[in-house]
Amino acid sequence: MPPGRVIGIDLGTTNCAVAQSVEGEAVAVLAVPQLIGPGELREENLFPSSLYLHGEKEFAAGSTALPWDESPRWILGEFAKRRGGENTARLVHSAKSWLSHSGVDRQSALLPAAAPALSPVEASAAYLQHLTHTFDGSPRVFITVPASFDAGARALTEEAARRAGIAEPVLLEEPQAAFYAWIERHPDWRERVAAGDRILVIDIGGGTTDFTLIAVGEAKGELTLERVAVGDHLLLGGDNIDLALARAVAQTMTAKLDAAQLNMLWQRCRAAKEKLLAPGATQAEEAVTILGRGTGLIGGTIKAALRRETLESVLRDGFLPAVSKDEEPQRARRAALQEIGLPFESDPRITAHLARFVRQAGEPTHVLFNGGVLHAPLVRDRILENLTAWLGRPAQVLSGEDLMHAVARGAAYYGLARQGKGVRIRGGVARTYYIGIESSMPAVPGFPAPMKALTVVPFGLEEGTSVSLPAAEFGLLTGEAAEFRFFSSVARHDDKPGDVLDPIPAEVEELAPVEVALPAAAERVVRVKLEAEVTETGVLQIWCAGPEDKRWKLEFNVREKR
Repeated sequence: MPPGRVIGIDLGTTNCAVAQSVEGEAVAVLAVPQLIGPGELREENLFPSSLYLHGEKEFAAGSTALPWDESPRWILGEFAKRRGGENTARLVHSAKSWLSHSGVDRQSALLPAAAPALSPVEASAAYLQHLTHTFDGSPRVFITVPASFDAGARALTEEAARRAGIAEPVLLEEPQAAFYAWIERHPDWRERVAAGDRILVIDIGGGTTDFTLIAVGEAKGELTLERVAVGDHLLLGGDNIDLALARAVAQTMTAKLDAAQLNMLWQRCRAAKEKLLAPGATQAEEAVTILGRGTGLIGGTIKAALRRETLESVLRDGFLPAVSKDEEPQRARRAALQEIGLPFESDPRITAHLARFVRQAGEPTHVLFNGGVLHAPLVRDRILENLTAWLGRPAQVLSGEDLMHAVARGAAYYGLARQGKGVRIRGGVARTYYIGIESSMPAVPGFPAPMKALTVVPFGLEEGTSVSLPAAEFGLLTGEAAEFRFFSSVARHDDKPGDVLDPIPAEVEELAPVEVALPAAAERVVRVKLEAEVTETGVLQIWCAGPEDKRWKLEFNVREKR
């Protein structure tokens, strides 16, 4: 493998994509080999995030074989998507959304819901392992995640990557990747934006909606880019739209559908929607057929149609209605007992969530669209209509991007930028962060041990940067639950890494503590030195380096509200 090769992977909720650059050359999308039917192997530029658990004798021997695996445990990609549409009880999809569900054990078998057989981490690892067969050797791999993924979801994504054989995965936010792709495709980008501009990246994919604001600045006569705001985690996207369409179509049927049939209709409506929204499509409706409860070939099917007018009404009135700039997403009252499932947003109005983000983050001057849902002109137009009403002027659209492959291509370009062969988006930390160090003074009745604050992240530190801390040693408690205390300050901009605040001043506020039980070492209290890094996704990683190369990692999100 030539040196300098970088790989970008879009691990999507609905589809995955892979892109690469070798020795700084132009980024190119890689085709993914996959089954499209029994014994039919084809290379496609998209890889559906679908996994099908086939029966032992469901297919003829050898008909599911891959060039690198004669007897795969499951079917992945396009064939899995097609076959799973016929037998939804064996179909695993939306694994990425489950990765972000902190209310369940994401390491346990949850998928598919009808007969749980594997965990969201295992499913994600299966997709990634398949995608690794699009490239050889050991290139540097950059995997994208939603901007709003929490620390747990990011850690599980990294674990899935390592299970897939990717030794040192680097995570990158999807909206940033989309903007990197736009830069890569437009070498004259400095002529298209100017200092003072603010670019709103709207990313609506199969499972999530992400908003990010990137500011254009100027330093030493050169334009700079800085990510200044990231929206909340919104489990709202194409899956919600497809289910709404299924509900609408079900109302036109005389037969009452059970849960399995509704799930099948959900998948059928996804395919019908894609056909109706395809560029140049003019048909008034698209047929959808599901299996009935009967056993006959004819009596056992239920036929209906998704009409274009129904699709447009659901999009326009249900997900993209006109709202005021002061609109707040509605919080529905939840039942005390619920089925175990994904925590979808209670308010499906994407425009209401966008209004809240724009009000909090500031008004944009430009918009960059990304994600499969935004292929539809109706969706883009409705968003722009709302933005124009809120801003009192139209926002300029940054066009010319490939919505389906931009995230993978942008991830590969980011790999080049990390090598100094491209432009990087800065993401300065908005506070100074400290970790609490308990004093070794003797205990005094009625008073807790005094606490000092060690500066670990200075104000304005660019994300993706390591922090150099002094070589001082500290005692680390292992083998039992202990509390790590964190502090931050918006006012203290001059504290340097390693500075100790004793006593802790009033302008430094304490954040929610992190309680963990680190694996036990030979000694209960181990002498360690601290190392720190803020990742590209806003996670402060503090490594406690002990003797004999023992290392413990602690993570803290410097973006989340606490």
